[in-house]
Amino acid sequence: MEKMGTAEPNLEDLFDQKKRVRNPLVPIGALMTAGVLTAGLISFRRGNSQLGQKLMRARVVVQGATVALMVGTAYYYGEKL
Repeated sequence: MEKMGTAEPNLEDLFDQKKRVRNPLVPIGALMTAGVLTAGLISFRRGNSQLGQKLMRARVVVQGATVALMVGTAYYYGEKL
């Protein structure tokens, strides 16, 4: 008698069947977003609210570019497969 759930495929088999495309710019964008966010929070804490506002706006732009890059990459490679 088999246990329930033994018919499920192995995780390694799933990853072998579907090759994932990795975009090295996405982690770079995420790190840039985190860096600008951190710099903005530090400037707010130090009392420089004008610089903090500029950095928060820059964070939104960098974060939007990262999301657009993710969507664009998914669309591009989705059409190829």
